[in-house]
Amino acid sequence: MQSASDRHEYPAHWEADVVLRDGGTARIRPITVDDAERLVSFYEQVSDESKYYRFFAPYPRLSAKDVHRFTHHDFVDRVGLAATVGGEFIATVRYDRIGPDGMPASSPADEAEVAFLVQDAHQGRGVASALLEHIGAVARERDIRRFAAEVLPANNKMIKVFTDAGYTQKRSFEDGVVRLEFDLEPTDRSLAVQYAREQRAEAHSVRRLLVPGSVAVIGAGRTPGGVGRGVLGNIRDAGFTGRLYAVNKAFPQDLKELDGVLAHRSVRDIEEQVDLAVVAVPADHVLDVVTECGEHGVQGLVVLSAGYAESGPDGRERQRELVRHARTYGMRIIGPNAFGIINTATDVRLNASLAPEMPRPGRIGLFAQSGAIGIALLSRLHRRGGGVTGDTGVSTFVSSGNRADVSGNDVLQYWYDDPDTDVVLMYLESIGNPRKFTRLARRTAAAKPLVVVQGARHGGAAPQGHTVRVTRLPHTTVSVLLRQAGVIRVDTITELVDTGLLLARQPLPAGPRVAILGNSESLGLLTYDACLSEGLRPLPPLDLTTAASAADFHEALARALADETCDAVVVTAIPAIGDATTGDAELAQALSSAVERVPGKPVLVVHVELGGLAEALSAAASTAPQADRAAPRTVGRAHPFRPLDFPADPLPEPSDTAEGTPRLIPAYPAAERAVRALGEAVKYSQWRREAAEPGKVPEYEDIDERGAAQLIDGLLARGQGLTLGTDETCDLLGKYGIQVHRALHAPTPDAAAEAARTLGYPVALKATAPHLRHRADLGGVRLDLADEEQLRRAYTELTELFGRPEELRPVVQSMAPRGVDTVVRAVIDPAAGAVLSFGLAGAASQLLGDMAHRLIPVTDREATSIVRSIRTAPLLFGWRGSEPVDTPALEELLLRVSRLVDDHPEVVAVTLEPVVVAKHGLSVLGASVRLALPPARDDLGPRTLPTY
Repeated sequence: MQSASDRHEYPAHWEADVVLRDGGTARIRPITVDDAERLVSFYEQVSDESKYYRFFAPYPRLSAKDVHRFTHHDFVDRVGLAATVGGEFIATVRYDRIGPDGMPASSPADEAEVAFLVQDAHQGRGVASALLEHIGAVARERDIRRFAAEVLPANNKMIKVFTDAGYTQKRSFEDGVVRLEFDLEPTDRSLAVQYAREQRAEAHSVRRLLVPGSVAVIGAGRTPGGVGRGVLGNIRDAGFTGRLYAVNKAFPQDLKELDGVLAHRSVRDIEEQVDLAVVAVPADHVLDVVTECGEHGVQGLVVLSAGYAESGPDGRERQRELVRHARTYGMRIIGPNAFGIINTATDVRLNASLAPEMPRPGRIGLFAQSGAIGIALLSRLHRRGGGVTGDTGVSTFVSSGNRADVSGNDVLQYWYDDPDTDVVLMYLESIGNPRKFTRLARRTAAAKPLVVVQGARHGGAAPQGHTVRVTRLPHTTVSVLLRQAGVIRVDTITELVDTGLLLARQPLPAGPRVAILGNSESLGLLTYDACLSEGLRPLPPLDLTTAASAADFHEALARALADETCDAVVVTAIPAIGDATTGDAELAQALSSAVERVPGKPVLVVHVELGGLAEALSAAASTAPQADRAAPRTVGRAHPFRPLDFPADPLPEPSDTAEGTPRLIPAYPAAERAVRALGEAVKYSQWRREAAEPGKVPEYEDIDERGAAQLIDGLLARGQGLTLGTDETCDLLGKYGIQVHRALHAPTPDAAAEAARTLGYPVALKATAPHLRHRADLGGVRLDLADEEQLRRAYTELTELFGRPEELRPVVQSMAPRGVDTVVRAVIDPAAGAVLSFGLAGAASQLLGDMAHRLIPVTDREATSIVRSIRTAPLLFGWRGSEPVDTPALEELLLRVSRLVDDHPEVVAVTLEPVVVAKHGLSVLGASVRLALPPARDDLGPRTLPTY
């Protein structure tokens, strides 16, 4: 199939698997001379109307000349692509390069005619849109910048494909034909269209797996026990609302049912449509099962079978073959080595997993790459859902195993607009496509909270079953970048559940101010300290004393919620002793009633050994009786939060939440856990507010983008992987308005004196040897040298201390105004993309790792935040009476570096160190730039599934 072309070798990198609008998959590949029979067969299945639209005349069959023309391409001036399912064509597209006169041409002509033909049975699946993205990318690669297409006015579907693509275009009408011309350079609108189509397609592909109308469990054993038989029982016991089948080729011919489920020896024997197949057969037999499923029209697979990439190189190759084979039939796979999937929706009730019990239904979407962690998360949610925090459960659950196909990115696409999911919790051991995950996470987090815990954080390798891109960024940097995208990053699955339950039950806090009230002074103080540790602003705790009644709790909570000086409330409760103590149910009803009366702020409960209270809080709902509205009890002593002699203010009337039902109050067994969850909610709420006004990337009139591009092209002509010299670095940075204090080499004392006369005194003398560079603490720098005598003396001292000049590499530099030494870096990571980093120079960044990071391009708001987000930021703003420095100038420098790297991806690394920020202005005293061909960016190309 991959035959050589007329002029170029077969471009295998154009092959791609894509997800179509309905969730199925297709393979796009170049058409070759071996495809003649496929092309003829495809054309025979196209309707006469579609043929007429393609050729503008009746064209019942292709001639031998047509077949030769449509299968022989040079892959430069003439290119044809086909979309295939099951190895057969379902659609084709081709372009032919043309000149200004509309006749066939070669480069440098940059226009081509493009034409499509889609089989009628596959029209409406988004095949033509996907082909347009791919043929457009191919054309750009071959230096074609513009497409032209002639379409009959009645061919509305094809006209819509072109007009909806988002490219800049113009339309004309002549001789009864609509002529469309459009540039192929991606625009903001074309990328937005592409991302929207990607989201709909990938979400639909996951929906086909999670909401099937029928399920076949392949590998269900005849005797109890075993994975297949267990999953069959789990699906049946959960009350799956669709059709269920048991399949095993070892079943006797006369076996009709297994555990009350229809039994078959093969999927082919099932007369009805099968939407989902759960595969639990030995790995050696899975490909045969995939073939049967594909030929029967099964839409998706959950492969529980092990023995794939997690088992070594042979298993990895077996996994590749599994994915390739499934995609041939347009099927997507969860797994292999998967734990399974769950959907608790009442109209689905699917438990196609190894979990013996269906979790409680709720509003939390749960994704786990690890089956063991998936079990732990389901267990914790189940236990806490019934005990500590009420009926907050799972909407859908996916455990992807080796995630050879369906990944966390795909499931995020589904949850983004899933009306049954309010909060997303994810356990990730690897991120296969960090750029895409960051993009999807940012969009999802703007709509609903996304909480992530990542395994293998501290240098551990990704599990063997996972194929991931290598990143050079440390985990702390990746974590910061995820937070920048709105991801709530936590460290443990306990924190994952704690934070998720709070976000699923309570409104977001408007700020960091926290009221604390309860019947234990000590527990209140612990909560107060925990708030300070999390960066919150707690109000003094209100001690209701151990004698507090349910009415006291109700009134105190209602007043705290009505207080405009607090944004959230933490209620602490300990068991009381005595005949008149408040019962758990009574206290829970009182708290719930207060929350209903004054909604809009989050409330958390910290309880100590109060199992009954947790269950009571779970049960308390809109039918809970209202607490007595009598005047509050007098507590043991006055407290600054609410003076005792204040009269009882009238309280607002009760009201439900926006959803029409009251929110359940989450409860925690420790103050630290509750406050940590609240702290994450506060940070996420702040991110949501800031994301609503994301800032802008400013334009600077003095930036010479074209001049920089010409300089870069000239430098790269010397070779790849080039670290620029001093003059070249200064020239390139100068194109973006970044001025570097030039340092003149001083190989001898006389050269140093001549350099100083050129620059003018006072000057600095620096050793730039790698072991001394940026290490003023080692004594390799002499500052404020006022004359030649001081300079020569300093030169002698350096050579006596550290060795010969050729070892020291001394330079002379003019003195800059004193200020705070900082460092600015930018790097293009092959996995995460372009990253801008900032910190103070020296020990703060090198020893303590006190660096802030943002994805490029950086906006003005992000530049402001990055300067303030390092722990040592107070040194820039007048710490302990020092002079504040010019942070606006620093922010502008960060924005200029961001623009340089974003405009020119060939700039793969920039380091400015030190950057001395003074009271007025700043000085860049050292700079280095590295150029190279940028790593490939699949996030800017056409939609495609990961290659296997």
